[in-house]
Amino acid sequence: MGGIFGVASRQDCSLDLFFGVDYHSHLGTRKGGLAVLNDEGTFNRSIHNIQNSPFRTKFENDIDEMHGTMGIGCISDYEPQPLLVHSHLGNFAITTVGIVANKDVLVKEILDGGRTHFLEMSGGEINQTELIIALLNQKDSILEGIRFVQEKITGSITMLILTPEGIYGARDKLGRTPLQVGRKDGAHCLSFESFAYINLGYTDCHELGPGEIVFVTADSVKVLQPPRNEMKICTFLWVYYGYPTSTYEGVNVEQMRYNCGKYLARRDKGTIEPDSIAGVPDSGTAHAVGYANESGIPFARPFIKYTPTWPRSFMPVNQAQRDLIAHMKLIPVQPLIKNKKILLIDDSIVRGTQLRETTDFLYQSGAKEVHVRPACPPILFGCKYLNFSRSKSEMDLITRRIIRQREGDTVSESVLQEYSNPDSPRYAAMLETIQQTLHFTTLRYHRLDDMLDSVGIDHCRLCTYCWNGKE
Repeated sequence: MGGIFGVASRQDCSLDLFFGVDYHSHLGTRKGGLAVLNDEGTFNRSIHNIQNSPFRTKFENDIDEMHGTMGIGCISDYEPQPLLVHSHLGNFAITTVGIVANKDVLVKEILDGGRTHFLEMSGGEINQTELIIALLNQKDSILEGIRFVQEKITGSITMLILTPEGIYGARDKLGRTPLQVGRKDGAHCLSFESFAYINLGYTDCHELGPGEIVFVTADSVKVLQPPRNEMKICTFLWVYYGYPTSTYEGVNVEQMRYNCGKYLARRDKGTIEPDSIAGVPDSGTAHAVGYANESGIPFARPFIKYTPTWPRSFMPVNQAQRDLIAHMKLIPVQPLIKNKKILLIDDSIVRGTQLRETTDFLYQSGAKEVHVRPACPPILFGCKYLNFSRSKSEMDLITRRIIRQREGDTVSESVLQEYSNPDSPRYAAMLETIQQTLHFTTLRYHRLDDMLDSVGIDHCRLCTYCWNGKE
């Protein structure tokens, strides 16, 4: 994933920018970057690898030298950003979040159209933000360029463009990721996460709609392109990625997660009698609180995340290291586990490896039963719109591996739809196999209709592709 933040102020913006970007650290762990337009009208930029230390520790010295009234920054799980540009559109800095699913097609189209080049990053990939720049530069103004990007790409791109006059903010065409404007006396900010500016003294000013483009200065927010009617915001933002204090489309993340737990509890009513409800820290905690509140069964923390040395919510690129660190983080509380029947909630099951190890860990610590309730439906399709997973193949998904075992290498779309239907025999058979494979006492996923009701906005405005393959 990734997060972006920008500030336009009458005063020096460097501290607001520094802390605003830092508040997006839950969205990525690989790269961080800042760009500030200084008083001389030139850009001062800093980019660091943040895989082994938090954003704050890498940039706290840089920010002392980065002064100006406007700036943008990002946390990225992929390419280094922001990028600085000198072109016929002028000098600007740019940062983006999202994914260009048709990147290879667009790169070939640009290379075939003239003599240009892309700088290659390690691993042979090109910087996706550099591709966005190449598309922007095909037009005669930044505004026309942003509109061109929105029409050319498949996937989603939300961006901030810092110019000497102000900051362009553009939410992706279908609003899959959020972008919000905050306001205080003498300043405006643009932020992926709504909570990132609250402690900096800003109040909510404007939430961009899908495809909306604004131009922000210290004193004004000008709408350059109004929002489109159609929206497909990522539902996973509420289920997992968003920080609990964030709000998207008027719906708070923590409250939505309580709602998820409430609906799960209603489906379970009268079927099982656990001694306690627990959430996998921290991704399942709020869902578990919602379940406990609805069911009346006590909430407990049978294991605690050891945050002094494992504070990050994301993991290294290597899968084996991720699995090891996930295990190392959790310390058992033996009196809350031994001889107990525990209902355990996590945000989702992707590969299943970590949750199986967590379940075995509870059994080894003396648990009698472990009932598992993921807070979203079975994930059947790899996301085409946001880079929220490092998985390169849908066969990384435990659901797809089990479907392949049952159906063979070639599976029709209609059969996949049966596996996404919670009332079908194929769905029931898949769940039984997952339950046995991962050593759960019982397994019940959140139903798609219940999950969408948990958000509380029109279902048609929520993206559900990873669960049912429908765009």
